[in-house]
Amino acid sequence: MAAPPDNDVLWARGLHYSYGGSPALQGVSIGVRAGEIVSVTGPRGSGKTTLLSCLSGQLTPHDGEIWFNSVPVHTLSRTSRERLRRDRFGWVGSEPQLVPELTAWENAALPLLLCGAGSRAARKAAVEWLERLDVGECARKRPSALRQSQRQRVAIARALAPAPAILFADEPTAPLHQAERAQVLRTLTTAARTHDITVVLTTHDPAVMLPKVTPGDPEAADAAGPTLADRNLTLVDGRLSGGLVATGPADAKRSKDDEDGDAGGKGMATGDDDSDGEDSKGAACSVSV
Repeated sequence: MAAPPDNDVLWARGLHYSYGGSPALQGVSIGVRAGEIVSVTGPRGSGKTTLLSCLSGQLTPHDGEIWFNSVPVHTLSRTSRERLRRDRFGWVGSEPQLVPELTAWENAALPLLLCGAGSRAARKAAVEWLERLDVGECARKRPSALRQSQRQRVAIARALAPAPAILFADEPTAPLHQAERAQVLRTLTTAARTHDITVVLTTHDPAVMLPKVTPGDPEAADAAGPTLADRNLTLVDGRLSGGLVATGPADAKRSKDDEDGDAGGKGMATGDDDSDGEDSKGAACSVSV
């Protein structure tokens, strides 16, 4: 096995996964740098959810490698993978899956409370994220009193409140009306950028992530506004088919690093290591729900 690049916080190579003999991933390789926002687009059934589930440790690939910093996710035990997801990863699905008996702020604070944070500190962090996501006025309301877009924002606040190293978002705008999709995605990506959170998200609507811009037309680019993702990759039938590269901040850093030369490799962790799934940065606390 080759060592993953030093500047990729998440790195995968040759991922294969099948359901009952039907291939969902066929040799997918991907690298994501710290602070980068990467979108994976493609039609339904192309393998996007399977890819995110493997990258986040929810599924173990049948073949291939997955590294989070120096941790070989693909060789960790089930317990270690669960600990990694709890401590370092955040997850937002296509449905909010909030606890109906809890208020919005209690739902957003739940991961922190489950990890032992004090009630006051957990509430403060939860309310701050609800406000950043434009649903601060909903803090005391229960999910049944919220609109679908508001519930999804609460779910995003819940994923971001523990300050995860990586946020995985699996078609987070799928249940929303077209008019709300771009707004929710823009809010999510802006919040992640301001807090240096790496994001890997999927969507079946490529137009939501990358505006149509005429190449070489700066006025058209200005009219379209900044892209939400640094890179957009396309997945078709379980294979990456290339993608449009945006000119976001993380992508600019990637280009500069490439000009400086190939990155050096890290030392490989042993395949049978049953570590806690934590790296030298220490553990933030998050849960996947």
